[in-house]
This record gives sequence, structure tokens and C-alpha cells, in this order.
Amino acid sequence: MDKQLLSDEQQLGRLLDQARDFALGFRGNDRLAAGSSLTRIPQQTLPERGAGTQDALQVFQEQWTPYLVAAPSNRYLGYVTGGTTPAALTGDWLTAAADQNPQSVTGQGDVSAALERTTIDLLRQLFRLPAEFCGGFVTGATMSSFTCLGVARQWVARQQGYDVAKDGLQQPIAVLAATPHSSAIKCLAMLGIGSRNLISVATLPQREAIDLTDLHAKIEALGGQPFLLIASGGTVNTVDFDDLTALGKLKEKYNCWLHVDAAFGGFAAVSPAHAHLLAGWELADSITIDNHKWLNVPYDSACWFIRKEYLPLQLATFQNSAAPYLGDPAANFSYLNLGPENSRRLRALPAWFSLMAYGRQGYRDIVERCIDTARCLGESLTRDANFSLLAPVRLNVVAFTVNGADAGTIDALAQQLSDRGKFFLTPTTFSGQRGLRAAFVNWRNHPDQIPALLTELHTALKELTQAPAVAP
Repeated sequence: MDKQLLSDEQQLGRLLDQARDFALGFRGNDRLAAGSSLTRIPQQTLPERGAGTQDALQVFQEQWTPYLVAAPSNRYLGYVTGGTTPAALTGDWLTAAADQNPQSVTGQGDVSAALERTTIDLLRQLFRLPAEFCGGFVTGATMSSFTCLGVARQWVARQQGYDVAKDGLQQPIAVLAATPHSSAIKCLAMLGIGSRNLISVATLPQREAIDLTDLHAKIEALGGQPFLLIASGGTVNTVDFDDLTALGKLKEKYNCWLHVDAAFGGFAAVSPAHAHLLAGWELADSITIDNHKWLNVPYDSACWFIRKEYLPLQLATFQNSAAPYLGDPAANFSYLNLGPENSRRLRALPAWFSLMAYGRQGYRDIVERCIDTARCLGESLTRDANFSLLAPVRLNVVAFTVNGADAGTIDALAQQLSDRGKFFLTPTTFSGQRGLRAAFVNWRNHPDQIPALLTELHTALKELTQAPAVAP
């Protein structure tokens, strides 16, 4: 055995202590830049003989740590990026130590698949979804939607009289949506349905929610053919929600599969004051949830929820039937046959730890505190002559613009904020107007941080407008 490898194993306790110290220091460092400051990629050469973990840790701290962004902090407001709760971090470390591959619940499998099913049930209870839904863990919202829409593709093909998993795509599949997330469109490309084949449905005025009148017209134009409908359970720009009850009732009249993308908006169900936004999502055939957003577990983690009645279609889509030693895919429940991955880490464990540690009340506190923080920012911006909201603050995302500024100035302001490093926001466009957006999904978010954010906005804007002109 390699001497360095053996030495590292013998000193593993000390090495993990050093990693723990680094992790604690990183999470508690309020001076870390919230935006990226990397200007060039450090060049490295593979060593002929490694110097061990101690040396690797030192090189990491010297060459890479200075460029890490404060993604776990409440100052990182870009995209929709959650932090990591203490319990989730503990569970993630144990995930790596145990190194399980969740597949079968019984027989050849181990306890990890049973733990995953238990965690799915805990999440189902958190969201108050009915027991008719089965679920599993994948890397993110993209692969969750890929799994759900993959089964939906199989469903449509069966309506059309063939098996798409075995025979390939034989006929076009109609997909309707008003404001789909880019990851859902990516899934259409990966599934062979084709991103250009998406039928765009109009939205309500100054909204991102689907216009039901236009939707009915687009459906009637299909002439009775089966179709997929992608609904928004919280859009990424303004957290707008489609009328999920009305969309669910469409299934009584039309032959359709209803998929609800509730990547982070699904957590509205945790708050009694906001659960009405998701009314009707229990009527869906499939649902996407992104755990590394509002559940505040580490990357990468998401869930698919698909009705149990479609289990045969899911098996037909993802069954791993080429290896005889794996047995009959229909005989025993195995995640090996229900999703795109054969080999998986135990992503359920960080989620299980966090759910058990904080429970329904803990997550209600996280969700409602994030919403309160977003509303606090929205109210402050409304009173500020420099800024205007692009849309009402419906949940936890604030989309706003700088009064009188053009798109170039808005983008420059986003970069200026990133360069200053205290807060990170992303630029966006809504109704043709360029702006910024702040997403509050971190368990540490609190209204108390809004004065500091407003100060940064004013400081960055002042620096930008007073900067000397650059000669052409």
C-alpha cells in the first residue's frame, strides 16, 4: 500500500479536525466576498508522488480558498441559493463517511434506500402532499424535471400507441407552458422532445402566471391529442404561481399530464399564510422540488414526486434491465429502476438530519422569516426615490430596478455590488425592463440585514455614477 495513503488513514482524526476548523472558520467569516473575485485560474501540475492530505489542504487554502464565495451566508442573494443548516452539514459529512449507494429497499440493497423513502415521506408530510405520491432524490431541479418529464413522455407515447423507451420518439409531443424555467426547456432537449416544440402560452398582464383563456385556445388547437402541461409553482423571477386548481381540473376534460415546477415555491406550503398559493398542486401528476434551495441542504440535492399509479411507466422509462444479476425490475422496489442514475450518493441523509432536527416548526420559521425579509426590502425600495419594484413581492424574491437607468447601468451596478463583495445580487429582465433581483432562501436571512443591503446599494450606485469616464 502507498505509504502516504496509509499515513493519512492513521492520521485521519487529526486531518478531519483541521477540515472541521476550516469549515467553522469559513462559515463564520463575515469578511468573505459574496461575489466571485477570481480573475485567473491557478495552474497546477499532477505530482508524481503526492505529499498527502495535509499538504493538499495547505495548497487548497493558499491557492483556492481566497476565491471561494460566501454562498452559505445570508449575504449571497443571487439566483435562488440556500445555505446549509448545521444538521444538514452534519448529515452530509456522515454521507461521505458512510458512502452508501441507495438502490433496493430489500434483498440486495442496504438501509440507505429505506432511509431515502422515509425522508421522502417526511418531505411529503412537510408539503402536505397526499400519500399517492412516490418520490426520490436526484442532483437538482433539472434532473428532477428530467425524471418527471421522462415518465410523462412515456405516458404520451402510450396514448399514441407505442413504447418510446424501447422504440424511440415516433411522433411529436405537444408541451405547453407560460413561464417555464430554463431547466425544463433543457429537459425537453435532452428527452428528444425538442426545446423548439414548446408551445408558449400567454401570461396574464404584468404577470408570469398562465392566461387560462389563451391556454384553452392552445389546447383546442391540438385537436384532442395528448399533451404535457408544465405549470409554475413559483417562477424564478417574481415567484408567480399558476392557478394550479384550474390546471388540475383540465385533466377532467383533456388528456394531459400536469407537471408542477415548484423548485423553491413549493416551500410556500410550509407557511399557513402562503399555502393557498399552491392550492391544487396535489392534482398534479408530477412535481419538482429543489432541496438545496429552501430546504437548506448542501449541493446537490432535489426530489421528484410522481404519482404511484405511474410506477409501471416509470419502470419502463428507467429500468436497468441489461444486467441479469440485478434481478427483475418489477419484482422489488429499487431506485435503480426509477431514475436516471445507477450510482448515487445518499443525498437523503442531510435532508433527513435537518428535517428531524428542526421539524415543521423550524422550517416554518425559515420560510416565513425569509418572506418577511423580502417584504422588508420591497417596502424599503418602494419608499426610496432611487428604486422601483418590477413586480409585487409575492414570496421571497424581490425584483427591482434603478429609476432612469438603462440596461447597461443596471448590469454595471450588479457587477459593482459583486466587486465590493458584501452582497451578491443577479441582474434580471421582467416585462422588457432590466433590473436586479434578491432571493432570500438562506436560513440566516433576517429583516435586520436590510439596512446594510440598502447602504450597499446606495454606495455602489454612487460609486458607479461618480466613476470617471473611460476614454474610447
